[in-house]
Formats: sequence, C-alpha cells, structure tokens
Amino acid sequence: MAESILKRKLKEGRPVVAVSGENHPDIIDHLGPLGFDAAWVDTEHGPFTWSDLSDISRACAIWGMQSLVRITTNEPTMIMRTLDRGINGVVVPHVNTKEEAERVVDGAKYHPIGHRGVGGARQGYGKPDYIHRANDETFLVAMIEDIVAVDNLPEILTVEHIDVFFIARHDLAQSMGHLGQPAHPDVLEATDRALNLIVDAGRVAGSTASIDTIEQQLDKGLRFLMISWLDWVRKAGAEYLDKVNAYQG
Repeated sequence: MAESILKRKLKEGRPVVAVSGENHPDIIDHLGPLGFDAAWVDTEHGPFTWSDLSDISRACAIWGMQSLVRITTNEPTMIMRTLDRGINGVVVPHVNTKEEAERVVDGAKYHPIGHRGVGGARQGYGKPDYIHRANDETFLVAMIEDIVAVDNLPEILTVEHIDVFFIARHDLAQSMGHLGQPAHPDVLEATDRALNLIVDAGRVAGSTASIDTIEQQLDKGLRFLMISWLDWVRKAGAEYLDKVNAYQG
C-alpha cells in the first residue's frame, strides 16, 4: 500500500491541499501535474459509481496524489466498500458525537483497532502485507457540520485515529438557522470556536480556503485545505466574457 502523503506532510507540520470538483479520471490528469496533494471526490452530492472510484484512485496514483471520497453516510459497509475500491481515505459527513466518531474508525480500520471486513481490497492486489499496513496509511476525515457537533467537540476529539476534523460552514450555518449565510457572525464565531478546540487539542483542523483566505486560515491553525477547481473556472470564465462583452472596437 502506498505511503499516505497526507499523513506524512501533516506529521511534519506542513499544510496539505485537497482539490474538489467533478473529479473523474480525465480531470485528475489535468490537476495532477499542478501538485495537489489529494483529489476530493464527493459521492454525497455527486454522480460517481463504484467503478468510477476504482478509476479515480488509479488516476491519482499516477500523479502521486491521494484519493479522498466523501461518502454518503457513516456506515461500516459504505466505508469498507469505498476503501476496497482502492481509495486512500474517506470523508464522513455529519459526525456529531463521540460514538459516531468511533463508528468511523471502527469501519475503516482492521483489527485490533476496528472491524473493517477483510476482502478483496484493490490496493492489496499482489501485496500480501496490505492488511497489516492499511491501518497506518488509511486517511480519515470527520466532518463537523452541525452545531451539535461543535458543542460535542471536546468529547469527539478524544477519539484516536481520525486524521482531520473538517469544519463545513454551509451546513453549520443551516444547523444554526442561518441557511445560505456561512458568513453570519454567529456562524463565524462557531467556526472559530471549533477551530480553536481542534488546534488546542493537538489535532488537525480542516476547512475550505479560497485563494483570498489562505493566509488567514493558516494563521488560525488550519492545516488541511480544500478548494474547488470549479470556483476558478467560474471566475476566469466570467472575467473572460466580461472583457469580450465590454470590447468596443
């Protein structure tokens, strides 16, 4: 099993960047040469199939990227099947309690840490030591996206083997009664509270970071950054069309 680039860089105190969007293999071939650490694949909101995940993991491996998949639900069979497709790590939505965090670990790790089913994991083909290395290299992200999760963070953060606690402001805003207002003062306060709790506990905090907020996020202690390439396409496309439409000849 390939070494987890993400784990190594985070252990060294360096930030990592995962790029999201409609990341099918052809897109990853364009993103790979740019040097991103990981491709974030969203099956919770996206159209991906199980076969797609195998091909995505292969494309990532070509470029030395890690493949991360946000699954649809915190179910052991969902976690196991995703990892068995060759994916390097799972992103689990709506982890709101210590027990739910423990469920993530239990489904993703083999004995003696968890109870992941032993089967035909694609990354294990031709590698008889796969099941003995997988616990060390599999990457786990727990999403903190409800205000109840922020309130329960001190207990959630005691769960070992989760690599990143990812704060999602849009869903957090919704859970606080501020739908569509991720920049609402109450949401920003809750976000900072969660970030401080994670950093003070010596764990790794993650969230989105635009090109305009990178320094601010890193200064606050964020070490796992996620950005969508779709935002760049929209911005560059709009700027291009504005220049065309403004041309007077």
